[in-house]
Amino acid sequence: MAGLCRPSRGAFAVTLAAIVIGRNEGARLIACLDALEGQADLVIYVDSGSTDGSVAAAEARGAQVISLDMSQPFTAARARNTGLSALPGDTELVQFLDGDCVLRTGWIDTARAFLEGHPQVAVACGRRRERYPEASLYNALIDAEWDTPVGEAKACGGDALMRVAALRAVGGYRDTLIAGEEPELCVRLRAAGWQVWRLDAEMTWHDAAMTRFVQWWKRTRRAGHAFAEGAALHGAPPERHWVAETRRALIWGAGMPLAIVLLALLVTPWALVLLLVYPLQVLRLSRRGGMTRALFTVLGKFAEAQGALQFLLGRGRSRIIEYK
Repeated sequence: MAGLCRPSRGAFAVTLAAIVIGRNEGARLIACLDALEGQADLVIYVDSGSTDGSVAAAEARGAQVISLDMSQPFTAARARNTGLSALPGDTELVQFLDGDCVLRTGWIDTARAFLEGHPQVAVACGRRRERYPEASLYNALIDAEWDTPVGEAKACGGDALMRVAALRAVGGYRDTLIAGEEPELCVRLRAAGWQVWRLDAEMTWHDAAMTRFVQWWKRTRRAGHAFAEGAALHGAPPERHWVAETRRALIWGAGMPLAIVLLALLVTPWALVLLLVYPLQVLRLSRRGGMTRALFTVLGKFAEAQGALQFLLGRGRSRIIEYK
């Protein structure tokens, strides 16, 4: 197969690069790299300890492969920074991709034109969709989660086209974050005067491959950890980053059930009736997003609380939470 990199406009000139990160993504990574052919001047694949032949597959497709030093704690943020540090100094734009995502036709041209026409924008992202939302309830929930509002945004996800100079000016990603690294980066970019935009354009297919409840629980627990750590970093006014999300998780997922149980044990067993607040909350939320989504939103508060408490009780000692 031909290499992924298209001919450069000048000797060693790289104006748009792609950085893909992955860990045992198998066929998903191959699809990701194949879709990048001809889309970037340089493709870098950063591998995080894969044992499924990902490195060989990426090399066979012409990508520059970097194997992350696994003697240090692995995070997606560190993998992205490793790729970023390997870019030539004159690289203008970089498309970040997770290895389980496939770039949609036309996205690069659309996002690049938007950035060229809006010099104040550092990050452009589009619609990420689940490739198989019908495969499981959990995939469908994630697909709905990706459907974010179009326009100026506070944050992006793992897939986005970014200005390299802006990234370098704010120090790139925060290596130590086990989740939520993109929103945290966007907080610092916006504080430096840059904007983040969600475009009305198809960007990537994502393959969560989530078929079991335990996978959904781990992913939601990871979100709770990210909420709490994000709030610890940027929770002060005016940003108040993820303060409300952390508060809701701790109240609904930990504080309220604990208070009800203590009341039942110390005052009256009738206090258990207060647990009816949870089905009532499901009914209230179902008016906006349907019964299934409302049920998992409420149930998710328990997983989020677990993740938030994991961060609060063990700051600096958390390891990456993987759901695949």
